Amino acid sequence: MKERPEPDLSIVIPVLDEEASIPELCSRIRSVCDGAGFSYEVWFVDDGSTDETWDVIGAMHEKDHRICGLRFRRNYGKSAALALGFERATGRYVITMDGDLQDDPSEIPGLIALLETGYDLVSGWKRHRKDPLSKTIPSRFFNLVTRRMAGIPLHDFNCGLKVYRREVVKSVRVYGEMHRYIPMLAAWEGFDRITEKEVQHHPRVHGKTKFGLERYLKGFLDLLSVIFLTRFASRPMYFFGSLGTLAFLGGFVISMWISIDKLVYGHPIGDRPLLLLGVMLILVGVQMFTTGLIGQLIVIPRMERTDTFQVTEVLENGSSLPAASDA
Repeated sequence: MKERPEPDLSIVIPVLDEEASIPELCSRIRSVCDGAGFSYEVWFVDDGSTDETWDVIGAMHEKDHRICGLRFRRNYGKSAALALGFERATGRYVITMDGDLQDDPSEIPGLIALLETGYDLVSGWKRHRKDPLSKTIPSRFFNLVTRRMAGIPLHDFNCGLKVYRREVVKSVRVYGEMHRYIPMLAAWEGFDRITEKEVQHHPRVHGKTKFGLERYLKGFLDLLSVIFLTRFASRPMYFFGSLGTLAFLGGFVISMWISIDKLVYGHPIGDRPLLLLGVMLILVGVQMFTTGLIGQLIVIPRMERTDTFQVTEVLENGSSLPAASDA
């Protein structure tokens, strides 16, 4: 079997109910990449769409086999879609973008040019975002908190338009809702040459957003998870042991204080809230310390694997359009 030549670019695009946007997006990508002389492949990952998205991807594939597709049996989320796209990508550089036409493919050559100056990852920055205030204000606060906690100088972690060297996406493991924090995961793996470039952002033309305000709560919890994983995954005792030691010492000091108070001054301690606080802190300290020991034995937390996602159909170079599925 003849091996496919390695393309310059692999473009990974998660989509959910974006039937109206895909044809125009394919046309823009083709125009930009052909005009810049890039060989490319596009991986649309249909994340359980309920409209005609998969049929549209199939029609695009029939016209141009550089347009490839993966279809999930149900909705797994953007992180799962990116993980599968990364797994399939064969290009020297990997580009991610959203499928709603808000990300502009004309930015691709500029992002690639910046990447080729020596960076591992270039993230888009939607400085002038074309979204309602209900999305932009929480997003700015979220990015500020993330930037301070992560120590990575990016203004827009949520921007879907990013460019990576292939070895970056092959090294990071994206699961849960961690797609927002791929720069952090990449830096953890040693790919810390990260920068950003201001990009155009367009108003949504078709369909409606798939994210609500609950994503910011999930995003904050995911941020805590990523920080823990990147800093303490191989040494959980440092985290739990430190907290446990502080709690134990606090409880011990309180217990000693009220004991001396009783012995020296004769004050009763049985009905004092400090007694309960001291005992509670000692118990919590012992539990935290024990948790650290158990975590140290486990070392690497169990992560969701991409082979657990049920892909029902695949379109790739040289394949014909499969029969329609009832899924």
